[in-house]
Formats: sequence, structure tokens, C-alpha cells
Amino acid sequence: MQTKLEGKRHSGYIKGKIYNMSLVIILFLLFGTTQTQRTTPDFMMQYFQRQLQQLEGRMIRCEQDFQQFSQRMYDMFKEIHGQTNKMNVLRSEVKGHVDTVAMRLDRVESDVEYLQNNIPETAHVEIEDSLLEHQVKEAKLQKTAVIPKDKDCSSELTGIKSLKIVKKAGGTTGSWMKDPTKGSAKIFFFSGTTNNTLLAYASLKTFTDSNSTKKTEVIRLPLPWYGTGHAIYSGFVYYHLADTNNEILKVHLSNRTVTDRLLLPAAGRMPAYSLNPNTLLDLAVDEMGLWSIHADPDFGGNLVITKLDHNSLAVEHTWDTNCNSRNAEASFMICGILYVVYNTDYGGRSSIQCVFDIHDTIYTESTPKVFFPKRYTSHSALCYHPKDKQLYAWDDGYQTIYKLDIKKVTTI
Repeated sequence: MQTKLEGKRHSGYIKGKIYNMSLVIILFLLFGTTQTQRTTPDFMMQYFQRQLQQLEGRMIRCEQDFQQFSQRMYDMFKEIHGQTNKMNVLRSEVKGHVDTVAMRLDRVESDVEYLQNNIPETAHVEIEDSLLEHQVKEAKLQKTAVIPKDKDCSSELTGIKSLKIVKKAGGTTGSWMKDPTKGSAKIFFFSGTTNNTLLAYASLKTFTDSNSTKKTEVIRLPLPWYGTGHAIYSGFVYYHLADTNNEILKVHLSNRTVTDRLLLPAAGRMPAYSLNPNTLLDLAVDEMGLWSIHADPDFGGNLVITKLDHNSLAVEHTWDTNCNSRNAEASFMICGILYVVYNTDYGGRSSIQCVFDIHDTIYTESTPKVFFPKRYTSHSALCYHPKDKQLYAWDDGYQTIYKLDIKKVTTI
């Protein structure tokens, strides 16, 4: 009996233990599952956050790499653009040099052809040295006198007689002139260095009249002019076209139409006068007709004069002079003789220091300086009137007339 009781007790004890263990396992599983359910979302969020951070880092590096690539492409494009501009400049310079060489070759060919046609053949004839020297000198003189001298050209400039200040109008730079057409007394007025408008007055008296604005004729040109080197001749205005290096226009003053134009070879690559940097081409009129004056950088900056046909603007002949553009402010032509006026950067007493005669009728090397009257300023333009024998000058905003002292020429 006691044994049975003990067996029952032992069996009950074991059942209790098993129950307790089952309860513990159930509780463990219950609480463990709840904890797992709680921790699994946090873990996934942390994982996604780490992945997003890594992706964001890669995007930042990609953006940095793209910016660096864009900068390299911009730098490369900028360098290519700069090299292209340099190539264009070099191409323009080479083209200018080629045009200059071609023009000089044409000149040499025409001069050689001229000499060949005018020098007699001396084959099988022994010529003494003195005779040969005489023939060479004669051929040189004939070569320089390509343009015949006008019948009225038997004089040369020896000085400036007087100065007359006519008026102060317009800006500090400009040009004014009297129409050289026979019987005309018109005055033409160009203010500034670029415009498409000029003013005309019936006479000098009208120009100086206090009510001159009421009697002014306003002439609007079809295209703008540049510089101060304009010319009036036979009812036309000749001027350097703005925004071009070497284009000359001929415009009819009555109907304001362009009748002719010329691209002057090798001209306009530097200012004609260093003290007037806005004038690349200077047009002039004298007893022999229409001229163009410019400086040639391939010739050390010396001035080049070109005789133009005023009807067709065709180039008749060109001469390289020994007059340099450095410290020059203006020039003018009288009977085919170039007179170059020099000054200083700060303005001083102007003087004629270089003379070039296309006919070699005067000793230009021994020609003394000719000083202008004592006005210590500078000229932006000097326009010679062949009938009046006067210079119409633009003197720092003052319209001035110089009366010239001209005497007979003693030929060589």
C-alpha cells in the first residue's frame, strides 16, 4: 500500500515537472516570437537605411565625376575655340601677306614691262659707262613719272603764310572742306570719326553765319563713314566705309546712291597716322585728281600713296614713300607731292617733316621743315583746295584755314 502511494507520488511529481517545463517552453516560445516580431522591422529599416546611404554616396560620387567631366569638356572646348580664333587670325594675316606680295609682284612686273618697252635694245653695241648711266637715270625718271604732271603744277610749298580760325563746331575730331569743283563755293562738314550724316553749306559765309543751322543741308549717306580722311570731288563724296579695313565708297551727293566701290589692296591694316588712330585710309584731292594714302606695316609703317581714277575708282599707280606714319597726324597732296605733318603725343607745334614727289622734280631729302603757326594742339584732318591754295584744317574742334606760301619749282 505504501509502495503504491509512493509510486503515485513519484508519478505525480514527474507529471508536475513535465507540466512546468511545458509551461516554460510555451512562455519562451510566446515571448521569443513576440520579441522577434518586434526586432525584425527595426533590422530591416536599418538594412534599408544602410543601402540607401550607400546608394546616396554612389550618386554623389557619380555627380562629382560628371561635374569633373563637364569641366574638362568645357576647358577643352574653350581651348579649341581659342586655337580656332588664333588660326583665323593667322589665316587673315597670311592672306594679307599673300595679297601684299601679289600686289608687289604685279607692280614689279608692270615696272619691268614698262622698262623693257622703253629702253632700246643694245645688242652687239658697246656702250660707254657714262651713256649707260645716263640711260638708267632717264629710265628711272620715266618710271617715276607714270602720271603726267598737270599744266598748273609748276610750284611747290615753301611755307604757311597765315592762319584764320573760322569757327568752333562739332567734336574734337572731324574734317571739313570746300568743294574743289569749278564755280562751287560749298562747304562740307564731317563731325566725329564715324557717322552716316554730313552737313553742307552754300558758302563759307553761310557756314560762319550765326544762323547757319537754319541754312544747313543735311546729307544722309546710304552707308556710314569711318575716320577723317574724306574727300569731295566733282559732285561725289569719297570715304572709307565703316567696319571695313580697306573699302572705299563713291556716293553721289545729289541722289545719295553708291556709284562705285573699291577694295584697296594691302591697305587699312594699321592707322595711316599714329596720332590719328581712327584714320586708316586718307583720301585727298589736288590739281592732279584723287589720291589715297595709307600706312603699310610690311614697309616699316611707311606711307603708301595711290593715284585713283575719280570716275571708276580704278588704281592708276602706287608709290612706296620714305615718310613714316610714326608721330604723323595728317598729310595732304599738292601737284603729286605728298606733305606729311608731324607732332607729339601731347600736342605741340605741327610741322611738315617729310616730302615725297612722285615726279622727282624737287630734292625732297634737303627740303627744310615747314612749321605751322603757333597753335599747340593737333590736326585730325588737313584738306587742300587746289584753286584757293589753302588748307582747311580741323584743329582740336576749331575749323581753321591755312593760307599757303607756294613758289615756282626749279626742276632737276
